[in-house]
Amino acid sequence: MKIINSTDVSYDEIKQLLTKKSFDEVELSPKIREANKKIFGADLTAVEIVRKIVNEVRYDGNAAVVKYTKMIDGVDLNPNGLLVTQAEFDEAEKLVDSKIVESLKRAAENIKRFHQEQLPKSWITYRNHGSILGQTIVPLERVGIYVPGGTAAYPSSVLMNAIPAKVAGVGEIIMAVPPKNGGINPYVLTAAKLAGVDKIYKIGGAQAIAAMAFGTETIPRVNKITGPGNIFVTLAKKEVYGHCDIDMLAGPSEILIIADETANPNYTAADMLSQAEHDPLACSIVITTETHLADKVAAEVSHQLEKLPRREIASASIERNGLIIVAKNIDEAVEFANISAPEHLELLVKEPFNVLPKIKNAGAVFLGHYSPEPLGDYFAGPNHVLPTGGTAKFYSVLNVETFLRRMSLISYTQSALTEAADDIKRLANAEGLDAHANAISIRS
Repeated sequence: MKIINSTDVSYDEIKQLLTKKSFDEVELSPKIREANKKIFGADLTAVEIVRKIVNEVRYDGNAAVVKYTKMIDGVDLNPNGLLVTQAEFDEAEKLVDSKIVESLKRAAENIKRFHQEQLPKSWITYRNHGSILGQTIVPLERVGIYVPGGTAAYPSSVLMNAIPAKVAGVGEIIMAVPPKNGGINPYVLTAAKLAGVDKIYKIGGAQAIAAMAFGTETIPRVNKITGPGNIFVTLAKKEVYGHCDIDMLAGPSEILIIADETANPNYTAADMLSQAEHDPLACSIVITTETHLADKVAAEVSHQLEKLPRREIASASIERNGLIIVAKNIDEAVEFANISAPEHLELLVKEPFNVLPKIKNAGAVFLGHYSPEPLGDYFAGPNHVLPTGGTAKFYSVLNVETFLRRMSLISYTQSALTEAADDIKRLANAEGLDAHANAISIRS
């Protein structure tokens, strides 16, 4: 993990450290490259691999889905056995801990209550001569949600994707989850049942995204795909965009912590590691005004790493993408944070609400020493599907409106149209669109 002082390096160097690579530029690890060589017979880039899988699923349907599930996940599925059955739900119910289920229920209630506050309203307004203008809100007919299932299971991601869709009134919610040993984690199935998911398919990766985008013999085509995944899932979402909508291009997890003299180094280190354990590509950054805190946090990260069951993953992440910057002051720390535009931004400072108005780019902001990032991941209510890779500069957190469309309403009376006719015809003629002008003239 690097520790740098902003007085020792140039502004451009720090900016470069904080600016993420695009998804197309992410380098695959040697281990993954070697595995892909065996599968595809060549050292393909992630983009080339995804394009090949997506095109094959688009034209070969279930056969391609089954083929790549076997090749990549090592699971041999029957084309007619992609859908999770009632028997599998029943079996999951026997395997889960009732206390964990109760926690899932409480989290689900918090998430539902928060997202109900986001519901926009249809409206109508009346203008001159009886004309009517308005907006109507329409839920999407069918959405597909993707839930990762590689190195860990994520029932929390099921709740975060499905509950806003349900609150929005989506007609049908289908879900894709990579199978592990041929099945799905029982807590993932339990969360799906709690959240109101209609169908679950035991498929993952780029093949799952392609199947939901184009449809297969057994998997229905969706209007939109939401949910995070690995680099192959993200690139597949990018590849199918336009055939259906997507929520965002979500890459490896990130946390950036602004810490002043009041920050506890133990808390700060723990919060860095809460993201590092996700993925070797995850990014954990601390920007502090205190040199002594930087040293204490680095030492505490090393100490806490030794106790983590997932320390191999977390260590790789910290070594590759761990960074502590000592800034001149809080304003400089905020400036660096806005350049980074992190997925999760923690303000471990004395007066977090005084700093908040200066924050322009972040997926979610956690204010104060007792609002750690996992609070948002699991329980508080705001969504944890957040923009990453600097895309918080233009993407929003997943929300109820992700699953809604707005339609404009226009109704003019004859007298209202006559009053506006000359203006419309002038504008149509200025654009050389005579038929547009005629459609007005013929009525007025």
